[in-house]
Order: sequence, then C-alpha cells, then structure tokens
Amino acid sequence: MKQIDVCFTPELLHLHQVENSIVVVVDIFRATSCMVTAFAYGVSKILPVATLAECRKYQEMGYLTAAERDGLKPDGFELDNSPFSYMTEQVAGATIAVTTTNGTLAITRSRAAVKVLVGAFLNLGAMADYLRNQQYDILVLCAGWRGKPNLEDTLFAGALVERLQEDFLILEDSPLMALRQYQQAKDNLLGYVANSSHVRRLQRLGIQKDIPYCLQADLYDVLPVLRGNVLVRM
Repeated sequence: MKQIDVCFTPELLHLHQVENSIVVVVDIFRATSCMVTAFAYGVSKILPVATLAECRKYQEMGYLTAAERDGLKPDGFELDNSPFSYMTEQVAGATIAVTTTNGTLAITRSRAAVKVLVGAFLNLGAMADYLRNQQYDILVLCAGWRGKPNLEDTLFAGALVERLQEDFLILEDSPLMALRQYQQAKDNLLGYVANSSHVRRLQRLGIQKDIPYCLQADLYDVLPVLRGNVLVRM
C-alpha cells in the first residue's frame, strides 16, 4: 500500500526515495504561501531558481522577478517574498522568476520526483483531495531554514498527514512526529508558532501581517505543479 513520509529539511532528502514519489514542497513562511497566492491572483507561470544571479538573468530577459534573502528583498527586484505583493493586477498573466532562501532550493532539489507540488496551509484541502486519489507514495519536503528543520513547515506536514492518514500508511517516525505536533497545535496555530525562530525573524523585520495570513487553511483551490522547470497551476 502507498505510504506518506515527511522530510524535515532538504539536507535529509538523500535519505528518502524521491524517484517513485510525489513530492509536496512546503515553505510556509513564506515562499510556497506566496506561490499559491500568486496563482490565485492570476499568475501564469513561476520559474523557481536557486540563485540571485539566475533570477537577474531572467530579469534581463524581461521577466518579472521576485527575490528574498534572509527575509528581505535584495535591491533591484520587483517583488519580495510577501503574499501581499502578489495581490495586484500587475501579476495577472505574468511569468515570474522567483528565488528565496529556502523554498526554491527545495523545489529545485526535488526534480527527480514523479511530480512536484507546492503546498501551503492556504491550499491544504485542495492538496489533500488531489493526493488522496494518487497511486504513488507521498513525500512532504519541508524547506526549513538554512538546512535546519522549522516549526511551521513541520506543522503543515502534520496537517497533511492527518488528512491523508486513512488513505496512506504511516511507516516512519517523521510523519508520526509531524502529526502529533500538529494535533497539539491545530486549535491555535498562531499561538503555537509565536515563539518560533522564523516568526521572531519576521517580527524583527516588521513583517507581522504575513504570519496569520500564511496560517489560514483552505483559502484557495489552487495546486501549483512543476512542469519541466516551470511551476504552473494544475
């Protein structure tokens, strides 16, 4: 029977079987939440790239670009890593090249998978409904922070495991750990992550409004999927 597993950071991805799995990449604060929002607001395609230099090359070719390093937008790019930046007519129909500290790196490392999907609390229900009918194993890849696990991505993994636990086997401890943590947190996600490193980082940068937005479940019926090197809306 098919199983669901969780990888807490891309640094552990080599320990998992990617080739025969659907990989769900999640970076709640804030890359994958931005991507889901972007498609909900009419973006046509997203090009996830690993480096600022690659993103600038696409900018020179006329693409809109979005970039983030350590929570901030580097100079010279049009968009940052806030979901609210995508709630504008400017993005409708656009192709956007995106690079972030953690999320886009996790996507680029997952390309050997059967399929790569972008997950967030914002599209949790749509994601679970789609995966429930798939015949492949599921691997939730948490982007984490600079190679280390983080709380918010782990909580999303647990939320997805909870919704799929009747349809997929839980054979490893990592999905069980994520599930147990989510079950402790789900009645007050905002309070549960209040002391987390990424929340403190965003608060120091004055980006508080993104935090409760990114923790909202089932806001959009949007499934970003990687086709070649480009994310599109399924």
